[in-house]
Amino acid sequence: MITKKRILFLITKATWGGAQKYVYDLATHLPNGRFESIVAYGEKGRLAEILEQRHIATRQISSLGRDIALMSDVSSFFQILVLLWRERPDVLHLNSSKAAALGALAAHLSPVSKIVFTVHGWPFKEDRNFIARNVIYFVSWFTALLSHAVIVISRSDEARGKRMWLVGKKVRYVPIGIEPPAFLSREEAVTSLSISEDMPRIVTVAELTPNKGVRHAIEAIALLKQREIDVAYFVIGDGEERQALETLARERNVSDRVFFLGFVPDAATYLKGFDVFLLPSIKEGMPYALLEARAAGLPTVGTEAVDAECDFRVRVADPSELAEAMLKAHGARSSAGAPSSLTLMREETMGLY
Repeated sequence: MITKKRILFLITKATWGGAQKYVYDLATHLPNGRFESIVAYGEKGRLAEILEQRHIATRQISSLGRDIALMSDVSSFFQILVLLWRERPDVLHLNSSKAAALGALAAHLSPVSKIVFTVHGWPFKEDRNFIARNVIYFVSWFTALLSHAVIVISRSDEARGKRMWLVGKKVRYVPIGIEPPAFLSREEAVTSLSISEDMPRIVTVAELTPNKGVRHAIEAIALLKQREIDVAYFVIGDGEERQALETLARERNVSDRVFFLGFVPDAATYLKGFDVFLLPSIKEGMPYALLEARAAGLPTVGTEAVDAECDFRVRVADPSELAEAMLKAHGARSSAGAPSSLTLMREETMGLY
């Protein structure tokens, strides 16, 4: 009788974004005869709900949150420690900076035999002050030091990780992969989303956080409107920035050009209803949405923060360049190659377990 290896995935938020999709894909695609997946999280959301639908065990750590707060962080540490002793996983797979730091430390006081840390974009790349960036760098380095293997999903993050003292040899580049979405036809997508704008359609699919840079895309749409160039910009996704972004669209007088569609289940299936995929990120790694846009055949525009092949690349936080790139991309055909497969991602990750 084969004893299954228990993998406990730890993530700060069980909402929905790139890190959450990564955890979902691995937890649901590991061979059931060899592995048992458990997912622990702080804030409950869509990830927790769909894992439960797939009969994947979940555990909530009530005090675990994204922001730094001493008392709740201490409480989270002890809750994670108790969880590790209770579940006794063979492997702790860490995701997201906050959960990873607490989890790596707790794991060394538990029966866990292997710690794997996936970096979904080094957090010290974010736009912060000098002191904050150095503190975050130290925490990231310490988390990696405590881990047995460090997975990065972009080449630029690999280069940064390889330069870290005592950590470089642990760093392994494993590209994220996707299963080709079942795309709707252009007409089906337009009808399903109730899109009636008869003008070039630009789309961004992202969790609405400051790092995604959507405000710069809205500024770019405003510049195009001033030039009397008609384009419609659709934002698929939700998050903490949504209200502020809607306010910005009204202030820039582009509410008739910028449309917030909110969270759309299986958003990738609608991509053929658009003309250009835009990712105006300030900080990014290798985003799933970009791979899906490539698979749909859309021309892609991304900033220099996006560590993936784009048809058009512009400077970070530059609305003028974003506007020009959107115009160039409209009507162009995507030149990007096929995205990597989920099977490859799974197999290479299993090798580190």
